[in-house]
Amino acid sequence: MRTVRLDDETEAMLDEIRQGTGMTISAALKEGLLALRDRLRRRATQSSWELYEKLDLGPGGYASAPADRSGPAVREIIRRKHRR
Repeated sequence: MRTVRLDDETEAMLDEIRQGTGMTISAALKEGLLALRDRLRRRATQSSWELYEKLDLGPGGYASAPADRSGPAVREIIRRKHRR
């Protein structure tokens, strides 16, 4: 058993969720905790490539492939560039 204090805004959100879904307060909180846990797990298992792929590095700052596939990627880029 846990006791949780919620501010007015969070209490209103919880009430809206409860009314919109018909869930109990406990079920809504449990589902929220499960969603947060899953999001944190996905973030923790993200590779460097997945992280950098989402960054906006500006013109010329985008990788074409992860480093472990750079050889084939360079060959493909050169092949596309010289295709006529």
